Amino acid sequence: MIIEPAKRTLTVKEYYFSIKNKEIARLNAQRAAQGMDPVINLGIGSPDGTPPREALKAVADNAMKDGVHGYQSYIGIPELREGFAAWYKRYYGVTLDPTSEIQPLTGSKEGILLISLTFLNPGDGVLIPDPGYPTYTSASNMVDARILKYDLLEENGWYPDFDALEKMDLKGVKLMWTNYPGMPTGAKATPQLYERLVDFGRRHGILIINDNPYSFIRNEKPLSILAVPGSKEGCLEMNSLSKAHNMAGWRLGMVAGDAAYIKEILKVKSQMDSGIFRPLQLAAVEALQAGPDWFEALNAEYHRREQVAFRIMDVLGATYDSHAAGLFVWGRLHGDLTPEQLSDKLLYQAGVFITPGFIFGKNGEKYIRISLCAPVPVLERALEKISVVWK
Repeated sequence: MIIEPAKRTLTVKEYYFSIKNKEIARLNAQRAAQGMDPVINLGIGSPDGTPPREALKAVADNAMKDGVHGYQSYIGIPELREGFAAWYKRYYGVTLDPTSEIQPLTGSKEGILLISLTFLNPGDGVLIPDPGYPTYTSASNMVDARILKYDLLEENGWYPDFDALEKMDLKGVKLMWTNYPGMPTGAKATPQLYERLVDFGRRHGILIINDNPYSFIRNEKPLSILAVPGSKEGCLEMNSLSKAHNMAGWRLGMVAGDAAYIKEILKVKSQMDSGIFRPLQLAAVEALQAGPDWFEALNAEYHRREQVAFRIMDVLGATYDSHAAGLFVWGRLHGDLTPEQLSDKLLYQAGVFITPGFIFGKNGEKYIRISLCAPVPVLERALEKISVVWK
């Protein structure tokens, strides 16, 4: 290079799964040359199911029409914002004004960076869960924020220790990231948890951002922090169609909250893109109308898959919570190998990739994570291969 990268790039590394996927691709090329089957990847949480048929029909039909291939409104079409509002009212019991309290996103991952760019100045404090989604940390680093990790521990149900939070130096802290059902832990939200978070944020002048994409997965009672009275004044919530509707690659999400926050986020977002492809928005409208039968069928399949994942954990001697929610099974190791050593052993000897928990923070260093985004026969094959090398 004839110039140096920006200093902010020194604070982040290439995303772990980007690096690992390249490694797996190289291994697969070698395995193919040797006549071996490809690596079974139980790492990332990318749903392998098909979206609602109505959504598929909507995107196909509308993509064939004239006049739909240009730039779209930065705030999304009215039908989509109304669809998100109806979805929140139906399943979460939350009333949102579709004209001012909802901003569609190209996936909620975009929202993490947009919110960070919108509200954080260099040196502002951010509370980030450990273990937690790595993007909270990388986005905060890229805006030169000051990161304060707060512990989530198994013995505390993977919930924040509010006594410990109260003892932290919270001067200059502006944002707090939360995520329930938790990724990677699978801990479920409760109304009491959300009430305490809202109260904590209000008393300390901290904006709570609840990342809520897993609330329908292996979970009979989806909850929203915005159901807490008065929460809009100090909370934002992100959600998406990626997990609940098998539409991860479509990049369709949203952020909801008080109109003043949404207005500020739009200032930044409108500089970054030119709207979401209209046929995708219309497909999302159809998907959001899915009834309880959709989620029942979705979860019936995930419950079948989790049973095999539990057996993999049993073979590895790991302990886990069989009542957790979300797209993953999170287990604690008890042997001599570190999770990273175990992950590499299974990858190179069994041809199965399982995520080591250290990538989610220091409190994940004794854990592994199995994605449920593979059909039962694939999971059973992974179990067979692991059982051969793990004795």
